Amino acid sequence: MQKIQERTIELESTPATGFKVIWREFKKDKIAMLSLIILLLIIIGVFIWAPFIDQEKLMEISLLDEFAEPGTNGFLLGADQGGSDVLGQLIIGARNSMAIAVVITIITGILGIAIGIITGYYGGMIDNIFMRVIDFFMTLPTLMIIIVFVTIVPKYNVITFILIMSLFLWVGTARLVRSKALSESRRDYVNASKTMGTSDFVIMFKGIMPNLSSILIVEMTLNFAGNVGIETGLSFLGFGLPPTTPSLGTLVSYASNPMVLSEKWWVWLPASLLILVLMLGINYVGQALRRSADAKQRLG
Repeated sequence: MQKIQERTIELESTPATGFKVIWREFKKDKIAMLSLIILLLIIIGVFIWAPFIDQEKLMEISLLDEFAEPGTNGFLLGADQGGSDVLGQLIIGARNSMAIAVVITIITGILGIAIGIITGYYGGMIDNIFMRVIDFFMTLPTLMIIIVFVTIVPKYNVITFILIMSLFLWVGTARLVRSKALSESRRDYVNASKTMGTSDFVIMFKGIMPNLSSILIVEMTLNFAGNVGIETGLSFLGFGLPPTTPSLGTLVSYASNPMVLSEKWWVWLPASLLILVLMLGINYVGQALRRSADAKQRLG
């Protein structure tokens, strides 16, 4: 009995790991847990279903099926003005939007984290140079410049769109990581590593970066949501993915036609609801991760 009590006390005194803190926060927040489950179901379902859809056949124009209502001619969610299946476009569009957002988040995350840690660690001249570059990028009207690039670039495709977006969306992450790395680089373990002759690269990416992991997880999650929103917004305006590539923003853009908005709700409403669910779900999950990061920081 005494051994069991000692074991219980030992377990209670053991500091919670990062995963345990996150799991504890999700268990307390039922909305965040529900959002996480819904997001996982949507992501898994979309990426499993999408490969079974022939995109070229999906985008073929069929005037006989123009604005077919849901449930007619085999269209579960109806058809758009070109007679293309709305459900198929919804699945492919969601896959494209999320995949593009993930790639952009990874590219901008790697670039922003690397620049942020380097500038925060070295400081001085290097920090001043990069901060002036970051300040310059932050003063630019990013969306307007992206639209200009999309308009003037020849042979515009998905890869071009990802590169253009990534060129301007790394600065926020770099600025955040730099501010955290500045304070982290003054800690005792960094000075001890320098005294022992540890290389700067090892100190930055094996010493400082793991201590920023909680903040980075939150930042990447919120960036993912923002990138989905930017991609769908640009596609809605006609400056996102090419017209032959299905996108959630393209489906929503049909609502700009008053007749479609009022009478052909099945063309734009499913995509609008899916975007709303994705944004709310990612937002609630991001808030839970942020609280987990704060709790982890308090627990040390």
